[in-house]
Amino acid sequence: MARLPRLALAGHPHHLIQRGNNDQAVVVDTADRQMLLDTLGEQAQRAGVALHAYVILEDHFHVLATPATAEALSLWMQAVGRRYVRHFNDRHGRRGTLWEGRYRGTVLQAERYFLPCMAYIDQHPVRAGLVEQALGYAWSSHGHYVGLRTDRFLTPHALYWALGNTPFAREAAYAEMVHAGPSRAEQLMLTEATRKGWAAGDAAFVERLQADTPRRLALTRAGRKPRTQDTSAAD
Repeated sequence: MARLPRLALAGHPHHLIQRGNNDQAVVVDTADRQMLLDTLGEQAQRAGVALHAYVILEDHFHVLATPATAEALSLWMQAVGRRYVRHFNDRHGRRGTLWEGRYRGTVLQAERYFLPCMAYIDQHPVRAGLVEQALGYAWSSHGHYVGLRTDRFLTPHALYWALGNTPFAREAAYAEMVHAGPSRAEQLMLTEATRKGWAAGDAAFVERLQADTPRRLALTRAGRKPRTQDTSAAD
């Protein structure tokens, strides 16, 4: 089966995952993690991408971001790859590819999946057994959104601002949401949609998006009805 082109739609949030080749480490220490984070943030600004959330793990990273143009995500990830891989190879005396291949991603129905996706990203170190609580992991955007620090490259989404009328109210509401975590159904949707490259949203959302792009957004084209025989024209 031919590989689908990358899913990228301007103005919509996307969840992306980039893994190391053969599950190899993409960061070794704090210096690598900081370099990768700085590169993600700097290149997002240059490419016209609003970076909302991230988590950096040993062998992969997740980001949640909204591109200003359909090309912005690809340009961003290409720039990150070029700059960071050069740093990593030079620093660790290696050569060749670092990434598994092209990144995987999904476009999100914001009102339904944006905040669950943020919680999904922040909870990843907990699910992986690295920490007991999201607060215990330094290399995610969780600390920014609960008021522990300021990540200068992050752009909070309107749905985060709507969590409360004051910074304290927003931070408390978000911390509670991450503690609860996404539902099982939300987690499965985000995992499968990102892995397979389909849109994460309800049928009406997918159908609206499908009208604006020839790229398939679901396993079957949204809105397509089965053909039926017109018996009134039998002769």
